[in-house]
Amino acid sequence: MNKLAIYPGTFDPITYGHIDIINRISKIFHKVIIAVIKNPKKKLMFKASERIILIKKSIKKNKNIKVLIFNDLIINFAIKNKSNILIRGIRNTNDFNKEYDFEKFNKLMNKDIEVIFLFSSKNLSFLSSSLVKEIAAYKGNLKKFVPLCVHQAMKKKIKLTKNIN
Repeated sequence: MNKLAIYPGTFDPITYGHIDIINRISKIFHKVIIAVIKNPKKKLMFKASERIILIKKSIKKNKNIKVLIFNDLIINFAIKNKSNILIRGIRNTNDFNKEYDFEKFNKLMNKDIEVIFLFSSKNLSFLSSSLVKEIAAYKGNLKKFVPLCVHQAMKKKIKLTKNIN
């Protein structure tokens, strides 16, 4: 059975927590789409096109993964890509409560959608993109949290931003 799963998120930036989930789902499903949302409501460090490049560099060993941008309801994106499986990473109870509500909402819009919650590995359960951006803003060491390509891109982005202000 060939199953396609979709793992949506902003991935701003992609962290080792995201990569852990991606590596695990790529072993479960024949094909995986990493769906990168533009999300105009969030203050993002990287453009969607930059996030896609960083994701591809970070997961290049995974051959069954495609990375796409979307700017729609995830349900519509899933239908368009002929998938009824959404993957959501859960770090803690706050994530679970939020994702539980989203799952119920998505089920109301499309009864055929299945949301699979995958708990983060214990050593990564604290990790978030917001925390990584805060550490980067104060020139902290990011080596334990993001791949080198992401670390370098963040340093460059912060340096450019400081030169503008």
